[in-house]
Amino acid sequence: MNPVRPNRDHSRRDRPERAVNRTSGRKSSFGSPVRKSGGRPSFGGNRNAGGRNGGNRSAGKNGNRFRGAKIDVSRFINKAREMEKPRPYVPQYSFVQFGFSPELTKNVVEHGYVTPTPIQDQAIPHVLAGKDVIGIANTGTGKTAAFLLPLVEKMLQTRNKKAIIIVPTRELALQIEMELRGFVKGMGIASVSCIGGTNIREQMRNLRNRHNFVIGTPGRLKDLQERKCLHMSEYSTVVLDEADRMLDMGFITDIKAILKEMPHERHSLFFSATFSPDIEKLVGGFLKEPVRISVRVGDTAASVDQDIVRVIDRAKKIEVLHDMLSKKEFEKVLIFGQTKWGVEKLSNELTKRGFKSVSIHGNKTQGQRKSALELFKGNRVQIMVATDVASRGLDINDVSHVINYDLPATYEDYTHRVGRTGRAGKTGKAITFVE
Repeated sequence: MNPVRPNRDHSRRDRPERAVNRTSGRKSSFGSPVRKSGGRPSFGGNRNAGGRNGGNRSAGKNGNRFRGAKIDVSRFINKAREMEKPRPYVPQYSFVQFGFSPELTKNVVEHGYVTPTPIQDQAIPHVLAGKDVIGIANTGTGKTAAFLLPLVEKMLQTRNKKAIIIVPTRELALQIEMELRGFVKGMGIASVSCIGGTNIREQMRNLRNRHNFVIGTPGRLKDLQERKCLHMSEYSTVVLDEADRMLDMGFITDIKAILKEMPHERHSLFFSATFSPDIEKLVGGFLKEPVRISVRVGDTAASVDQDIVRVIDRAKKIEVLHDMLSKKEFEKVLIFGQTKWGVEKLSNELTKRGFKSVSIHGNKTQGQRKSALELFKGNRVQIMVATDVASRGLDINDVSHVINYDLPATYEDYTHRVGRTGRAGKTGKAITFVE
């Protein structure tokens, strides 16, 4: 296999964090502890912590990551409860009442959209009015359509307008582009995807062609900007999606460099699942009198049965995982590791043991990541082992279990990992290994 030239947007991603494995007095219902032995971690451990790959460049400065802080593992134990029927949200609008052009309304209806979600209902009118927006909403609540639909409508009215959408991961960029293509079918509105792991020269050629939308990851966009192929002065609208994740991944410097070159008079939209002081500081510098919308609910899904598994002997950790995965109920399992090296090693070991497993992390080419994702989505493999690139934005149906083989670096990371299961009214299970 030919080596892939590293590029900025995944050279920073998936860097290992120093997570401290501490335990509380609460007991897990899984197995019994085994004795501790010395030596380095066998599979999925933080091989490089403290080495050249150790730590996140934004740790400490942003305060979103921690090193050496105690993780309260009791927060990883929570029985799923019967979902109380929430008071139904009564939208102010239907999609046909937003005043979209006939072409866009037709495509929206073909998508099966009838009733807007809360974030769509509240954000779309303000985006159509040209106001800056801060939208805080959980993953999976329809944020993408909340900004795409009104921006497409604006493009139909003013064809020379351009918008740039910045996201933390390649998968999310491709998912947004796919949704955009469905909305603009037959309209002559073009988009360019600018992500790492793919041919940058092809992206450079595409940027020279007429287009209305650019969707990309910060590192690749910055690279294209430095090559004089992406001229930010041409883009009058910017969207930051999953902005909290981009800050966690250390993209703050690239984002600021990109925004600095944009016109002073611009339309800025900001969507995130959380709103920390660091994010407040970031948006304060580039949003003008924004409308604030928050429809976020809860931390972790009530439909997810959460528990921990205590493993004292690291050498036995893979055996505990093997025994779990051999059980019939572990039908479609998403396993999270901390490092790219550990994730690849764990996936290979599971394959050797007879499990159908694929991996996804920042060292994979985009083609490899896409292939792995399609195999897992299509139920052709039982297991996908991933770094946190798979914890947000990916729409994967019927994940029966999420297993945190390595502890997440923050509780926010935990909630996003766990959010991959227990979706669409189903009960999911999340298991966290604690050493």
